Amino acid sequence: MLSDAQIKEIHKIIGKNVAKIRKEKKYSQLKLSLEMGHNSVSLVSFAEIGLKGAHFNIEHLLQIASILEVDITEFFKDIHL
Repeated sequence: MLSDAQIKEIHKIIGKNVAKIRKEKKYSQLKLSLEMGHNSVSLVSFAEIGLKGAHFNIEHLLQIASILEVDITEFFKDIHL
């Protein structure tokens, strides 16, 4: 079973991977947020850095993968259990 600390670290890695890919695809946090159906950058910006415990859920990751045209597995790179 994963500890809370391990889960938090995994969320942090996923957030970093989303940010890296978003920047490579030349998407701003606002553009990605709007395409996800959100009116502000809060979700994306908070989840990318893990602010206030925010993180992407599977629905978010599926949406982001579709928008950025990447395989969802790209968000899980560098996670070692």
